[in-house]
Amino acid sequence: MLFSHDTTSSLVAAVALVNSAEEPDTMTEPAHLDAFFAEHGYTGSRTRDAAELAAVRALRAPLRRLLTSDRDTAVRLVNDVLARHQVVPQLVRHDGFDYHLHVTDPATPLADRIAVDTAMAMVDVIRADEMSRLSVCADETCGGLVLDLSRNRSRRYCSTTCGNRIAVAAYRARRA
Repeated sequence: MLFSHDTTSSLVAAVALVNSAEEPDTMTEPAHLDAFFAEHGYTGSRTRDAAELAAVRALRAPLRRLLTSDRDTAVRLVNDVLARHQVVPQLVRHDGFDYHLHVTDPATPLADRIAVDTAMAMVDVIRADEMSRLSVCADETCGGLVLDLSRNRSRRYCSTTCGNRIAVAAYRARRA
């Protein structure tokens, strides 16, 4: 295992959130945010209103900047997030998961919890010098992010769809 469960979960969620901004935008309704919340195992309070959705949508660009930056810039961005939110890590155990870190109060707004969880995950990425695990999709028509957790660092596409599109195009070019 490259990273702990909470780090991996936070990175997967952050990449999914950033990629939701790609066409077609998949974070346009409160129901989309509900599904994201459930799929990525977030806990804590929710307001389930338009303001919460807007705050989470607004987080996509800063997270993209963090996840695609060089190591030194990532350090500055992580430190800014942690200082702004006055993070106080706590070890907790819940939902069948052994002790892991929670760094915000459950009543903290969802967008802030996502930002802080992502920053904490990036602490592990930065300390392990594994920034190369995050990249932009190799499909030149796509701007999605790729989180490569494979052993051989072979993941190049943000989704199977992008990988298949490139494979089909290459096949057709060979056949022509």
